[in-house]
Amino acid sequence: MYATLLEKVGQVLVPGDEFHLRTDDTISLSEPQRAEKMICGPGLRRSGERVVVCKSGLLRHKHPNMFWVDSQQKRYVPARGDTVIGIVTAKSGDVFKVDVGGSDAASLSYLAFEGATKRNRPNVQVGDLVFAQFAVANQHMEPELVCVDAAGRANGLGVFGGDGLLFKVSLGLVRRLLSPLSDLQVALQQLYPFELVIGMNGRLWVKSSSVQRTLIIAALLESCENMSLSQRQQLFQRVAQGAL
Repeated sequence: MYATLLEKVGQVLVPGDEFHLRTDDTISLSEPQRAEKMICGPGLRRSGERVVVCKSGLLRHKHPNMFWVDSQQKRYVPARGDTVIGIVTAKSGDVFKVDVGGSDAASLSYLAFEGATKRNRPNVQVGDLVFAQFAVANQHMEPELVCVDAAGRANGLGVFGGDGLLFKVSLGLVRRLLSPLSDLQVALQQLYPFELVIGMNGRLWVKSSSVQRTLIIAALLESCENMSLSQRQQLFQRVAQGAL
């Protein structure tokens, strides 16, 4: 039942753990007579009356009816709508092949850029970094990327990456950085001004005013992943005082 899942929120679950549900189980919302079905996020799979844990991690809950497992995995599985940092690896006709860190390379059409036409082709070269969004991502089809939003605008998507540093972190740290409640980026900006591009595939690109500062920001992002709040504050204070 949902009560059982709620009791496990914040605890570590491992693959194979099961929770039994009735198919008509619901969670009541604040409004009278209104209810919503349960939503299983990453790490959970619903099969009839059972909810099965697929990966190890902490069980999380978002009011009113969403549950997922927060893990520190680094293997990325493409999902439709995710914005990722990709590396152009080849050009095949009118399609670019892009490495996104998944099991297969994704395709990116030259028409999937703002203002692109047959005559006005984007300047994309092998080795370029692209910030793109998955338009197609499932187990039966080749992943497809686009560099425009629903309105056909770039809106920050496209080729980027001059003079910056690209590195990889866990997917858990990516979710922390993207969380509206995360103070990690704010704390880093208080040290040095920098640009940061976050890919849901665990890739980060950072650029500061100098190579040294860029390397320091990257090292801090990698180091604070497994630190407590107090440990992180002490580290940032040492950096601010010039100890590092």
